[in-house]
Amino acid sequence: MNSLRAVHYCDSCRRAHWCRPSTCGFTLIELLIVFVLIALLLTLAVPRYLNTTQIAKEKVRAQNMATLRDALDKFKSDTGRYPNAFAELVQKQYLRQLPEDPVTGSTRWVPIATPAGLEPGIYDVGPPSAVVEEPESTRAGDTTAAPAPGAGSKP
Repeated sequence: MNSLRAVHYCDSCRRAHWCRPSTCGFTLIELLIVFVLIALLLTLAVPRYLNTTQIAKEKVRAQNMATLRDALDKFKSDTGRYPNAFAELVQKQYLRQLPEDPVTGSTRWVPIATPAGLEPGIYDVGPPSAVVEEPESTRAGDTTAAPAPGAGSKP
């Protein structure tokens, strides 16, 4: 009986204590409690993280639209007219390339004509409307100025 309850040096916890050599380690209930606590913390952290990434994408989208609007304004002040296509902003080096919308992953920004339709060209820009995977050959290419739905079009 004395041999069962002797001082034992445990390799797992690296200290000498009173125990049976076979009882060193964690019990199943201790492990379950730790896993439950980790799961509880993850249920609090993961939704916050996912929401934060969506907010960041929206902010990048707003900044990209502001950059496009700034390029449109500079083009108008330099040439006296609005560009006919977004590609014209890239050709004349007002932009290095059309920015990609982080929400949809597209570079097909919606061109908006002047409010009364008095001047031709792209007056403003809207975000890409839907998640549509576009072919690589049309990326940053075919973006002609068409009025936005309901803006200046007569049936």
